[in-house]
Amino acid sequence: MKNLMFKSARALAVVAGLAVAGPALAAGDAPHVEKQPWSFAGPFGQFDKAQLQRGFQVYQEVCSSCHGLSLVAFRNLAEEGGPGFSVDEVKALAAEYSIEDGPDDEGEMFERDGKPFDKFPSPFANEQAARASNNGAYPPDLSLMAKARAVTRGFPWFVLDIATQYQENGPDYLYGLLTGYHEAPEGVEVPEGQYYNTGFIAGKTLAMAPPLSDELVEYSDGSPMTTDQYARDVSAFLMWAAEPHLEARKRIGFGVMAFLILFASLLYFTKRKIWSNVDH
Repeated sequence: MKNLMFKSARALAVVAGLAVAGPALAAGDAPHVEKQPWSFAGPFGQFDKAQLQRGFQVYQEVCSSCHGLSLVAFRNLAEEGGPGFSVDEVKALAAEYSIEDGPDDEGEMFERDGKPFDKFPSPFANEQAARASNNGAYPPDLSLMAKARAVTRGFPWFVLDIATQYQENGPDYLYGLLTGYHEAPEGVEVPEGQYYNTGFIAGKTLAMAPPLSDELVEYSDGSPMTTDQYARDVSAFLMWAAEPHLEARKRIGFGVMAFLILFASLLYFTKRKIWSNVDH
């Protein structure tokens, strides 16, 4: 019996050690990601519509030349919880794009102006064309990037993140990547066609040139036109693109929790009332 208990305790220790070592190793290999103050953070957070509009402007004027947004439709920009564009603004925006449609009655594909129900078209006809235009690198689609690129913080932080409902590691990483371009330190060799970046998840260099610089995009609302502000705005926009129903999810979650608390209280007092005259 003692031998069995010893083996069980040793097995639990090994499992606990792996649970601690695994995230720790992952955190050591991954870049350090600083938490940023997002308006949508926390259980009651909401998107800043003005920031989402600025982020969309950065995407449209800078990122869209290489990166697609294939899972987002133009009409999504006017939906509740999003950037808050009007229906007329969405129609005008969609009409700026040419959409391949068809086939027509003769079996031929044709180009037409975009409609609100269309999704954002890819900047390239296919993957081969995209690689040919980017020195062999394939620019990924950004529709889900804020959820797909999330750096875990390792033990014990991930336990605290669960308790605090920290879910912003995706936009935190994107912000760190966009602001992580620096001159390579002495002794670090950067391959030709690569750029040194301290925030990149897969190494210290990547093929994407620094996309942002000060005064690159002209804001009309008086916000700072700096690399830092551009990175924050487009990261927030990509978070919305990846989770457009975030605000609705939080509202429903809060309502469900309130209902469960009330229901549990009613059950408790009902039980007390029913069994109050019964000897235990």
